[in-house]
Amino acid sequence: MSKCSVGLIALSGLLLSSAAFAQEKIKVGVTATLEGTYTVLGEDGMRGHQTALNVLGKKVGDKELEFIVASTDATPDSAVRAVRKLIEQDKVQILLSPLSGDEGIAVKNFAKTHPELTFINAASGAQETTYVDPAPNFFRYNMDGAQWQVGLGKYAYDEKKYRKIATVGEDYSFIYTQVFGLVLEFCGAGGQVTNRQWVPLGTKDFASVIAALPDDVDAIYLGLGGADAVNFLNQYQQAGGKAHLMGGSIMIDQTILSSKGNAKNALIGTIAASGQADTWEDPGWQKFVKAYQDAFPPNKRFPSPSLLATNYYDSTMALILALRQVNGDLSNNQAKFREALAKIELDAPNGKIKLDSNRQAIGTNFVTEVVDDGKGALFSKVVKVIPNVNQTLGYDPAVFSKIGLPSRTVPECKKY
Repeated sequence: MSKCSVGLIALSGLLLSSAAFAQEKIKVGVTATLEGTYTVLGEDGMRGHQTALNVLGKKVGDKELEFIVASTDATPDSAVRAVRKLIEQDKVQILLSPLSGDEGIAVKNFAKTHPELTFINAASGAQETTYVDPAPNFFRYNMDGAQWQVGLGKYAYDEKKYRKIATVGEDYSFIYTQVFGLVLEFCGAGGQVTNRQWVPLGTKDFASVIAALPDDVDAIYLGLGGADAVNFLNQYQQAGGKAHLMGGSIMIDQTILSSKGNAKNALIGTIAASGQADTWEDPGWQKFVKAYQDAFPPNKRFPSPSLLATNYYDSTMALILALRQVNGDLSNNQAKFREALAKIELDAPNGKIKLDSNRQAIGTNFVTEVVDDGKGALFSKVVKVIPNVNQTLGYDPAVFSKIGLPSRTVPECKKY
């Protein structure tokens, strides 16, 4: 055999070996809001993702998971651009995306154009994403915004004796969904929502909003997050606001409770509801909190994981565990992987999670109250734990479908 032939055989072997090695990687694209109003949420979402990798590792059989991150700014266009870049340029096979509500609806619709890939929602919580014309390749392991409000309306009415409330919320799908859940339950109990104000994401001046708040209400519900929440609290405090407050899920988590300055102290005593509670004594939750704390220096994280960190952790957990069930088999348009995703039941840090027929999470919800730990730190204290919350909020599906989709004016304040 000639030296040339030997060289070609050696080269061929090297190329085959390299190709085999390349096939040992499964590429996953991850998006988070690492710019804009919700930057602080995206950053902690990524901490939750990294915590999951620290706990679970990145090996699936003899394959290695490779994660590629792309930034968004909470707008639908930015989410689709990021996902398209991850697919077309980075050649990812699985998407862990997105974080915010309008992004979720857009990515769900985009997923339908790539039936060969699998999309796992990272944290977004608009109802429409999985309730309306769901994509068969899109899976969501967090509850939606309305599910995250279950228990709050009844607690406000029955225990706090609130009868009239007003709401201030960011003008987009996730907060529509949060207010939807609150209004259904509070008005169903006999309460009145007399005023609903909506503000654009990224609002800096809340003077006109604060001036328009009615005086004859028992409490004001705040459906705000990120920089919007901090700006409102600062200006509300400066205006001398003294009303009882109620909070949406991203108003009372550590992205706000650990913000700089004293304005956040206006939240002490605020009742809220969310898919988690800082003070929950469940061993699984406490173990997750410690893993999160150990993963980052104190000045690079919050005292306790935010809802976004928990959602990203759970989504990453579902991805890895399902891949391991099928030994990383992504053949036949990822059929075995998707079957595993649909059937998996997570023993997640914030309670057990399973998916319904629309691949939407059924999970545990928490009614909470903001407290000071006596050392100047604020936490959400458990008031009530509600398991097995489904997307129709316990309503008969036929009744629920007639209520309409969450919007500025839906639902009406009445008993359905």
